[in-house]
Amino acid sequence: MDISRRELFKMASVAAVGAAVGQFTTQSVEAAAHGKKILKLKAAPVVGSKNVTGQKFSGTAAKVYFTDKIDAPHLIKLYNKINGEIYGKVGIKLHTGEPQGPNILPREMVRAFQAQVPNSNIIETNTLYVGKRYTTEDHRATLATNGWNFCDVDIMDEDEGYVNFPVRGGFHLKEVAMGGHLANYDSIVVLTHFKGHAMGGFGGSLKNIAIGMASGHVGKVQVHGYDSKKFGMPPVNVDWFDGTFPLKENLMERMADSGKATCDYFGKRIVFLNVMRRMSVDCDCAGTRAAEPTMADVGILASTDILAIDQACCDLVWTATDSADLRERIESRHGLRQLSAMAELKMGNPQYELISVD
Repeated sequence: MDISRRELFKMASVAAVGAAVGQFTTQSVEAAAHGKKILKLKAAPVVGSKNVTGQKFSGTAAKVYFTDKIDAPHLIKLYNKINGEIYGKVGIKLHTGEPQGPNILPREMVRAFQAQVPNSNIIETNTLYVGKRYTTEDHRATLATNGWNFCDVDIMDEDEGYVNFPVRGGFHLKEVAMGGHLANYDSIVVLTHFKGHAMGGFGGSLKNIAIGMASGHVGKVQVHGYDSKKFGMPPVNVDWFDGTFPLKENLMERMADSGKATCDYFGKRIVFLNVMRRMSVDCDCAGTRAAEPTMADVGILASTDILAIDQACCDLVWTATDSADLRERIESRHGLRQLSAMAELKMGNPQYELISVD
């Protein structure tokens, strides 16, 4: 089991809003029934939020499958562990990136993966900011530039179309305008490039569906809490921190609201794959402006539980000795509020077993 190469270590404590948080430890056990090694990771320090998992837990733990091999065969292998409820018309939610983005998922890997998912195609939505994916016409030109031409790409809010999904018991939102074609799908595979994010701190499975499935000019306005009537639509070089956007906990809670709407709608027919490679502190929406990654690639994770997989990725970031830049990005944006917000909305299980498939 090669995860030991990252030398899971104890963190004595880390300051968080003036308070220290607990240690980070790990232990591995053999799964008697299957003979597979299971890594039980305790929570990474959650900065700007609260410790989601604590040091001990009782009851169930979600299964998160892991490989440190980042290639099509291992991606497919992981998917086959979690696809039992996937059927019918399948949308693969992928961040296809700005033109020539250096960090987007490898196209040939995605091509091989998509070919193994029957009746599937990539799904995307237009952007909130004015840029190369703001209109459907420009977005399709960017898709061609980036090589996403091996299968249909459904821009779900084409012609400004959207469908309202209800948010049950959310923090801020009662409904979210999703790309109008989303309701045409039976199942969703959320294929996420895990990395940093300018506003969210990190972009995992939650960000991929919460922002990535919302319609560009309606739903994304709702999720960001942006007053477009007052300020107009933001330009491509928008200053996200000029006071026009609610940030930190407010944004993370809105993301959880939006993600919950999609998860509730699809139920067991949505699964999650996070690819931890080229983890810039910037999102793929930064395109060629994205900072060069300073953290080594980790691997691929898969789960049917959105909270467990994003929690596991964050724990692996805190485990890595070369993750200072990404941790700072997450902490400074209060990004780990995503995790505690999902836990409070009962979107998944913060306790998990990290199971190697290698």
